[in-house]
Amino acid sequence: MKKLTFLFAILVTTIVTSQNFQLHNDFERGHLTTTFELFKMDKYGNTFTFVDFDYDSATGTSNAYYEIARVLKTEKMPVGLHVEYNAGHTNSFTIPEAWIFGANYSKGNAKWGFSTYAGYKAFTGADGEGNFQVTGTWYWNVIADRLTFTGFADLWTENGLSDNTVFLAEPQLWYHLNKTFSVGGELEISSNFAGGSDAIKGRPTLAIKWNI
Repeated sequence: MKKLTFLFAILVTTIVTSQNFQLHNDFERGHLTTTFELFKMDKYGNTFTFVDFDYDSATGTSNAYYEIARVLKTEKMPVGLHVEYNAGHTNSFTIPEAWIFGANYSKGNAKWGFSTYAGYKAFTGADGEGNFQVTGTWYWNVIADRLTFTGFADLWTENGLSDNTVFLAEPQLWYHLNKTFSVGGELEISSNFAGGSDAIKGRPTLAIKWNI
């Protein structure tokens, strides 16, 4: 249930640190997922991190995924330098850890905004095949202080440029009950993700978010 909900906060100067906790009910997979996100700005750019845990009624925690990204950017730099690490585990297999090195560009205001990066993706222990990842994130405050449309889309390769291209997007819609709690959900749209087929698959959730 990731990610980058607050990456755009660098565009809103009144926000320095943001963090939230989400609980999603995944109808397709029949489990709950918790997500913790943290975004922090400083004079040299911003740091974003999140961790997901899936909970299965029979086995307990069935999946864990972690990601941390750093953007190096000052006011004089039109494009930021992006460094990212991610890895995870499931009950069946280990999610290969990976590093991403690339460039980031962001633009927006209090009403809307987007951020995008493209970079080289290196999997630990891979046999030297070159991979890439392109990510776009967005937010749109449809109704000020009440309704926000946000999300991300990823496209990456895992076995070189000619094989196994993965697509993953998670648009989210949140209704803000107040400054602390929001209700909503997301639709995970994927192809070739987590060992799945290349057919486009949609998985909806209902969720609550606590803005800490």
